[in-house]
Amino acid sequence: MTSIALFHSVLGVRPGITDAAARLRAAGHEVLVVDQYDGRTFDDYGVAGAYVADVGFPALMSRAVEAVGDLPDGFVAAGFSNGAGMAEFVATQRRCAGLLLFSGALPVHLLGADRWPPGLPAQLHHTEGDPFRKQQWLDSVIADARAAGAEIEVHDYPGAGHLFTDPSLPAEYDAAATELLWTRALGFCARVSA
Repeated sequence: MTSIALFHSVLGVRPGITDAAARLRAAGHEVLVVDQYDGRTFDDYGVAGAYVADVGFPALMSRAVEAVGDLPDGFVAAGFSNGAGMAEFVATQRRCAGLLLFSGALPVHLLGADRWPPGLPAQLHHTEGDPFRKQQWLDSVIADARAAGAEIEVHDYPGAGHLFTDPSLPAEYDAAATELLWTRALGFCARVSA
């Protein structure tokens, strides 16, 4: 199948990430879980956000590229929330087969890039009521991808959970949406790795 670099959310490598890696591996993919926090996890978005601010986005972006240094070109970059931005940044620095963006996406100019990587396909997954959803940013990502001749699929799910695939966050978790997301994401991986 394909190699996948999986970037965690602002909360770190939690059960939603380990579940994602297990699902991808069960489908035959090789998965590198990039732990940018060296095992540290958070339960609170505010505390996690403060930690990210202390570390700084430039340092996290540099670590993201360094972490995929041994992967051959043509891997899929995937990320949740803050990790979606890391996956996007990696795709501006390396040749990727596709991007999976879960509950996050950043306009390419915020990543220091001039444009979306030419022809790079992507999937975006969000709940409709995600409190961290920035529709203007999503619209920019979609426009940038289409301008670069890329296929981009946008999937919205009912609900208001941010990390809605993480079963350890019961106030956000949505089992039905999670299963639908993985049906779509695994199909995407199969297509871009063919």
